[in-house]
Amino acid sequence: MHHLPVPIPPQPFDDAAAALAQVQRIYDSSIAHLREGMQRFVAGDDSAGPVRAFYPLVRVRTGTVLRQPAGVQERLSYGFVAGPGVYETTLTRPDLFANYYLDQFRLLLLNHGGQIEVSTSKQPIPVHFSFAEGDHIEGTLSAVRRQQMRDWFDLPDLTAMDDGIANGTHEPAPGQPWPLSLFTAPRMDYSLHRLRHYTGTLPEHFQNFVLFTNYQFYIDEFIRLGHELMQDPKSEYVAFVEPGNVVTRRVGELARPEDANGKAPPRLPQMPAYHLVRPDGNGITMVNIGVGPANAKTITDHVAVLRPHAWLMLGHCAGLRNGQQLGDYVLAHAYVREDHVLDEELPLWVPIPALAEIQLALEQAVADVTELRGAALKRILRTGTVATTDNRNWELLPDNRPQRRFSQSRAVALDMESATIAANGFRFRVPYGTLLCVSDKPLHGEIKLPGMANHFYRERVDQHLRIGMRALELLRASGINQLHSRKLRSFAEVAFQ
Repeated sequence: MHHLPVPIPPQPFDDAAAALAQVQRIYDSSIAHLREGMQRFVAGDDSAGPVRAFYPLVRVRTGTVLRQPAGVQERLSYGFVAGPGVYETTLTRPDLFANYYLDQFRLLLLNHGGQIEVSTSKQPIPVHFSFAEGDHIEGTLSAVRRQQMRDWFDLPDLTAMDDGIANGTHEPAPGQPWPLSLFTAPRMDYSLHRLRHYTGTLPEHFQNFVLFTNYQFYIDEFIRLGHELMQDPKSEYVAFVEPGNVVTRRVGELARPEDANGKAPPRLPQMPAYHLVRPDGNGITMVNIGVGPANAKTITDHVAVLRPHAWLMLGHCAGLRNGQQLGDYVLAHAYVREDHVLDEELPLWVPIPALAEIQLALEQAVADVTELRGAALKRILRTGTVATTDNRNWELLPDNRPQRRFSQSRAVALDMESATIAANGFRFRVPYGTLLCVSDKPLHGEIKLPGMANHFYRERVDQHLRIGMRALELLRASGINQLHSRKLRSFAEVAFQ
């Protein structure tokens, strides 16, 4: 028999804040129970027997297909269920997701009336996801004792973490409830755990607008700008966070106790993240994903659980047209997907549409930063198809087969990450966009040479980064609700954004 916390039966709420408070109580009780059990286990005390605790569960029952009341809320693409029935999901980290959960609860009550039920679920919390930040309990255990953990605690179960809901392949068994969210609690916890590992920063620091890049030069410039902004007492950003959770506060901002825990790592993590923090969470996070579609998929798989309002790819590309110049920009409006990392989750016959709000913001940002208009702007900015490949040496394949395909697709540029990031944005309902900079033209004999590359980087990186940041500022100012397009929602979509 497992040692369990006292289960909390379903309780109805017609107030979003009260429902969230109940979720928090259940979660806190469960986590405290697991931590206490782990402390006893580490001390060698097996008297209480195996320990188990469960995630909170939220359930909605509705008999209407209509959203209520009519009016401004009808413009949202989320916040309502597809039809009569029972819908539920498990939740985690209500401290981290408090504002997000509160908004989802509020919309469900507004659109459907009735009540939200909150209770203890039947989904166990893996003990690894209960550890406090900085805990390294397993390091104190012998190999034999570590093996015994699976007899005393629930460990991560990958069968509870698949992406069937997001992929549109999930079909509840007869009589079973429909999902409320794209992600179950174990899936979210798994990604939060991975984000710490890959980026070297806590999920709490991630902001709602994300830039991805494939070059360290952009990160170096982002770091410089971050520290520069922290010296401006009027900056809209209140903190700059670097790997190791090293926090620099804006001039005039008081340090917080948790800042003392930050420490620069001896070496950078695989995909380091940096965060320009706003008090409302609508700042900018930038991640160096490195090279290749596998990295692009990996990081976006995990960032997606944070439900960002938009993510953009800023990087370099091969220009495929003779009229392009090194340093020209390419605004992707379509993608040729030869990255192969998402073929199972998102079939190639699924189109990845351009999102008007993102496209307009990126074009306006280029104009704002370069101060070019009309024909002058068009000379440096081309809109077209971007091809993404998993073969870095595609130029060396025989018979020019890749070149022929790219020509038939009307591609104007080629890289290794953009289509992956856009496709995962489509898959996870996160607004996406791509602005690339031409750094070489292999089909026309212009390859990257050391001197030329150094000059190019000095000339373009600062401008390109400022364009990306300006685009996110424009998107933020235009209204967050306008970003979550119906283009990203399926026929019978989950209610949570």
